[in-house]
Amino acid sequence: MVGAGVLSLPYAMAYLGWGPGAVVLVMSWCITLYTMWQMVELHECVPGIRFDRYYELGQYAFGPKLGLWVVLPQQLIVQVGCDIVYMVTGGKCLKKFLEIACPNFTKLRQSYWICISGSIHFFLSQLPNINSVAGVSLAAAVMSLSYSTISWVACLSRGPIANVSYAYKKSSPTNSMFRIFNALGQISFAFAGHGVILEIQATIPSTLEKPSKISMWKGSIVSYFITAICYFPTALVGYWAFGHDVEDNLLLALKSPEWLIASANLMVVIHVIGSYQVYAMPVFDMIERVLVKRFKLPPGLALRLIARTTYVALTLFIAVTFPFFGDLLGFFGGFAFAPNSFFLPCTIWLAIKKPKRFSISWMVNWTCIFMGLLIMFASTIGGFRNIIIDASTYHFYS
Repeated sequence: MVGAGVLSLPYAMAYLGWGPGAVVLVMSWCITLYTMWQMVELHECVPGIRFDRYYELGQYAFGPKLGLWVVLPQQLIVQVGCDIVYMVTGGKCLKKFLEIACPNFTKLRQSYWICISGSIHFFLSQLPNINSVAGVSLAAAVMSLSYSTISWVACLSRGPIANVSYAYKKSSPTNSMFRIFNALGQISFAFAGHGVILEIQATIPSTLEKPSKISMWKGSIVSYFITAICYFPTALVGYWAFGHDVEDNLLLALKSPEWLIASANLMVVIHVIGSYQVYAMPVFDMIERVLVKRFKLPPGLALRLIARTTYVALTLFIAVTFPFFGDLLGFFGGFAFAPNSFFLPCTIWLAIKKPKRFSISWMVNWTCIFMGLLIMFASTIGGFRNIIIDASTYHFYS
């Protein structure tokens, strides 16, 4: 759950302000916890059948064709979008780490750093399945908890910068509006676990006496508790320390103590390496199933090597071409994460469970759907517009 998006939360607060920013953050946490509970419950909503993939649940709710087209594209965008952003984050934080640890190190282009940090995925992608990345995932989880804690503790210890201001950034009304839209997407991106929740639950044994949802929900509660102690202090203390001058990656704004900030940046690199594989494994499985079933290619090492290497190369190319961390978070957060985390589980719940009209369940689900749609349209437009603006002054592959 705790991804690199946590580092952009103070930047989102800078455009939303104290009150609206805190409200949006708390509401996002509550809504996505509720929708995660729905996903866990729906995993075995039909006795004897386990919906091990998001699109399989969508097919049961909406029909074989409609369910596939409603769910699969959104899930793929979430997983591929995460991998692209993690490529960018890994490169930027590796660059920052070496600049602090080795100040005399030969300066390289940012594009090279993204390629260097991304190159390890060509090897890790050959691990067979999602169970095989358990150790990598555990390391990533420990690193994410560590660097998010370091980021807000470092901000708290240094105090606010000189002449800190919490006023809204001075800009044209149009630009301010789109930046606020983008901030909503950045917060949406922070809650990214729904895209792989069913695939993870599928690895848990399930019996009639002890269905998988019991263990999965306990794990989800722990996950969201840890998420809260990472997200809220980072967002609030980071904004308190830098005000509206905070950067879109909080760690890049911190300067001292140097050894601690360097360690935190290295932790981010380790984290995004592990998280990339968690989001990529379901995509690998999907690609290989299509190649075997539709194109009749023989399964095996050769297929895995070619298919997975091609995917890693594609995400690396996009990351090097568009290394806009904050704007990518806003765009993907609105375009894919809001549907997957905010309103698609509610829509599936209404289709399968069919709660009575105007009951509490019915009203809560429709409220979540409305808010999710609002965030999706606003942040997608804001993120896309900001990418265009930034790309107009950016020298590609510089």
